Amino acid sequence: MWNLSTGAKLALLGLESVKKLQKTAVTLAFQDGTGTGGRDRIFDSANGLAGFADYVHDYVGVGGSTSNNFCPKILAAAAGYIEVPAGTFSTEAEGDQVILSVHRGGSFQEVFRNSVLHLFAVSRPADADTTEGASPLVIITKDGGAFVSGSPTNGINFTVDVDGNVVITTDPATDADMVLKGLGLVAGDALFGRLYANTVVTGNSTSAVRADGRVGLSGVEINMSAGVGITVGVYATVTDVEMYV
Repeated sequence: MWNLSTGAKLALLGLESVKKLQKTAVTLAFQDGTGTGGRDRIFDSANGLAGFADYVHDYVGVGGSTSNNFCPKILAAAAGYIEVPAGTFSTEAEGDQVILSVHRGGSFQEVFRNSVLHLFAVSRPADADTTEGASPLVIITKDGGAFVSGSPTNGINFTVDVDGNVVITTDPATDADMVLKGLGLVAGDALFGRLYANTVVTGNSTSAVRADGRVGLSGVEINMSAGVGITVGVYATVTDVEMYV
């Protein structure tokens, strides 16, 4: 099990789902399999969907249609369309007054959006409010790219599986599994990892948003099937992050 910091617990308890974007129109049609690779689409003959491009990987709620009132994941969006997974919609012409909305908040996925993972060669602290106890062996990001606290670039994101567990790291741009890796900074065996929210706060803190997990070959929170040994200047890869909540 992950150890959540006090700040993370408070963030999860205090969050409410907030409406970020809503559109009401009679120009929205539903298309079966017309998108990229056979994806379904919401098509807007008035080209008014550009704002949804900021919410790729979030979910769009649909209301007011005749037969397509669902809440699918947004895989791509442009002025004229929103793409969602294949098999979501049945073909439906425009004409109904359809409401589309995107909400955020109230979830682990939101609290740790664009996060970063540090691995350490010391035992996991008693709680995630306690200082790390060492410098990180490696900083794990999307594709091993550079990460700057407060910037979304190369941050780690999570989605949910069919059972509602937050277990899969995904790339919002492609909806594919992220490659989580980083260049070794210090040699040693990784024993625990600390997942930081997008704004990284290290050291002792009861307000920092972060979570601590064990590192191992398999069966723990942070799995490295190729081995937990970190070599300076060599990429280390996290093969699986099991984020059950």
